[in-house]
Amino acid sequence: MKEIDIIQQIKSGEVSRVQFKERLLDNYDIGCELVAFSNARGGTLIVGVKDKTGSINPLSYLEVQETTNILSNIASENVVPAILVDVETISVDGGSLVVAHIKEGLNKPYHDNRGIVWVKNGADKRKVFDNAELAEMMTDCGSFSPDEAGVRDATIKDLDENTIKIFLGNKFEKVLARKGLVGDAFREASLDTVCFAIASGHNGEKLLRNLRFIRPDGKITVAAMLLFGKYTQRWLPVMTAKCICFVGNNLGGTHFRDKVNDADIEGNLLHQFETIMDFFTRNLRHIQVGDEFNSKGVLEIPYTSLVEFTVNALVHRSLNAKAPIRVFIFDDRIEIHSPGTLPNGLTVDDIVMGTSMPRNMFLFTNAIHLLPYTGAGSGMLRALSEDVKVSFSNNDRITEFVVTINRPESNQLNTDSDTKSRHSDTSLDTDSDTSNANSDTKFRDSGTRDSDTRRPKITNKQRDIVNFCSVPRSSKEILERAGVTYHSKNIQTYIMSLIEAGYLEMTNPEHPNASNQKYRRSKK
Repeated sequence: MKEIDIIQQIKSGEVSRVQFKERLLDNYDIGCELVAFSNARGGTLIVGVKDKTGSINPLSYLEVQETTNILSNIASENVVPAILVDVETISVDGGSLVVAHIKEGLNKPYHDNRGIVWVKNGADKRKVFDNAELAEMMTDCGSFSPDEAGVRDATIKDLDENTIKIFLGNKFEKVLARKGLVGDAFREASLDTVCFAIASGHNGEKLLRNLRFIRPDGKITVAAMLLFGKYTQRWLPVMTAKCICFVGNNLGGTHFRDKVNDADIEGNLLHQFETIMDFFTRNLRHIQVGDEFNSKGVLEIPYTSLVEFTVNALVHRSLNAKAPIRVFIFDDRIEIHSPGTLPNGLTVDDIVMGTSMPRNMFLFTNAIHLLPYTGAGSGMLRALSEDVKVSFSNNDRITEFVVTINRPESNQLNTDSDTKSRHSDTSLDTDSDTSNANSDTKFRDSGTRDSDTRRPKITNKQRDIVNFCSVPRSSKEILERAGVTYHSKNIQTYIMSLIEAGYLEMTNPEHPNASNQKYRRSKK
């Protein structure tokens, strides 16, 4: 570092990564500074500058030697585990400055010799007591993988067989095709049959163990619960999302046009993804394209971009943070708040250039078989190529990453009549657009968003029933899935109405009242 550079840095004052000390008078205090730098992104300690005024008080030759030795001792005795400090001297008028460069630690969390963990807090530092924050440090340096942690008391019975089948169908598509398990044969096969076809002698539990979704100690992993859980939030209550469409542009507003109920979005990541995308398609305006009046409309924000931003939030969120994903639609913008800042020292510039460093590696490499992304690091580039006006905020203070997408000005209308019009205009288009966007997701059925725009819109609970019936189900199984009693009114709501709407069909239509009658998702 040159003198002109250090002088310029001093003029800029103390910041989170640059600290001043006139002299090293308190070894413990200096050790705490080194700990805080190591637990953050590293930093620089400049000795010979008054921290209150920024004025220079150069060190003599002997003071330089003493300061260098003291720094080495502090780094090895007052920082646990010990660190290496890169020290250099800069000649200035009247003497020298000692500049200590501290790298981001590879063995977080570091603590002082009293066992206290420190992190940077602006130009100052603070103590850390929260286990979630400590876990995030360990995740950041690779010594802890929260997606591979065990879910206490959960068993394989808490996982949804249908979602596991979709996952296996995508992951082992070629293997299953060679065994003839495609189409109806796949849909009607049991999970154990599918697993046996993939690996001889394997049932569902044994295959999930081999795929590391069940740990050697028998515990279900966090990744398994996120991907396949029946009631994921029973075990992981904060792994959900909040979706609100506000009237106006103020986060503190008390009026909203639409809000997804907590119970409707609770479920595994596939269910959360589909619910969030439904939220977008029913609250964003559809724009007519082409000259024909009846030409198909497209969303005001490209669907491809919304998919990428949503998948990133679901897959790359911090699993240690005790907060949900938050999705807000305002009159002028969309905001997607993901818990946790960018991992592994990534910056906004890095992700804009297409750099991909997944936070939750095990989850990331497996969710690709359920959610629509390639895993090649091209998703963000593809989202940005759609000519969207988007900005990113990597907020260390509140530890969250925020994607803000500007809505076209022509859509900044907030009257109630406009809202009703928008909902009526889009109610027939939503399922069609979503189905087309997900046409490449293999065994994830297009029936989850039907391509026939004449079909009436159904609730999220009814949609869950349709997904559940990818494998033929009895009326009892369907009503148990819906969480309602076996009653004629519930049979009409959750079975017969879906048959009439074309979402479900009977396996034995010639004998509607047959004792072995089951219902499956319609092939039409």
